[in-house]
Amino acid sequence: MALTERATESQSAYVQVRQAILDGKLLPGQRLVEKELSEQFGLGRAAIRTALARLEQEGLVESEPFRGARVRSLSEAEAVEVLEARAALEALSAYHAARRATPEQIETLWAIHRQMEQRHRAGDLWGMSELNNLLHRTLVEISEHRTAARLIEGLRAQGVRHQFRTILVPGRPQQSLREHRRIIAAVAAHQPQEAAQAMKAHLEGVIAALRGIVRSSP
Repeated sequence: MALTERATESQSAYVQVRQAILDGKLLPGQRLVEKELSEQFGLGRAAIRTALARLEQEGLVESEPFRGARVRSLSEAEAVEVLEARAALEALSAYHAARRATPEQIETLWAIHRQMEQRHRAGDLWGMSELNNLLHRTLVEISEHRTAARLIEGLRAQGVRHQFRTILVPGRPQQSLREHRRIIAAVAAHQPQEAAQAMKAHLEGVIAALRGIVRSSP
């Protein structure tokens, strides 16, 4: 197999295994056996091995001597730390998004928010959570801050499995909609400081919700 073909197969393995983890098809604590993953995704074991090594660097996979690799289980305390780091970086992204946003990009943000409201009215909290992720990614793209984007993506990947739990907290979906509305309004008004503050307040609300879950857990 040519070098470029091996690189392409390794990248495909990385993307597919990573997405399976983020989608919950590979669960926290689940063992990741190279042979099984190779058969599941139709890829070579060397490509799977390379992908697992990359995912371990990202914090999505962990390995132990003589026990192999498994999907990493992020503790609630670690999830809070991830959100604290995201709050700083996404506030920076919101700041730059407010400086750069075009009318078309602003309309895109409002359109996503309207879809979130529709999902909320329909009781589709999972769909609302997915749109929440889309809104945050769109703000990062608008900011054009590549370093922040790279760091945020890694953090989001680590904490994604805890995010849906927070939207199940009573009153949290409505509060989330209000917080996102403030963020978009600040971006639309080209008010960088206000946008950054609104984003920071939003993620602090998510942190508070997650801490509340931890305290109420048996």
